Amino acid sequence: MDIQKLEQGSEVVLKFIGRMDSSTSPAAEEAAVKEKEAEVLVFDLSELSYISSAGLRVILSAQKRQMAAKHQLIVRGAGETVMEIFEVTGFKDILTLE
Repeated sequence: MDIQKLEQGSEVVLKFIGRMDSSTSPAAEEAAVKEKEAEVLVFDLSELSYISSAGLRVILSAQKRQMAAKHQLIVRGAGETVMEIFEVTGFKDILTLE
């Protein structure tokens, strides 16, 4: 998995490319933790082909950190496969999806 960072005004966008699974989620977690001060943290999943439970934990941890800081996490561009996983796990109901 590749991770690209882009700053757009008050948003910090982390774009995840490839698969977020048990072998790649530590890098995703590290990237998210580095941006914990961002008022708006965006996870761009438009090029994410797969997400495992380890990847879901990364998103849930980031959501909790952002909420505790009174900041926002936005998940943007999730494809059909990832959205199906969000629906089955209930993540669709707890995340801000665009």
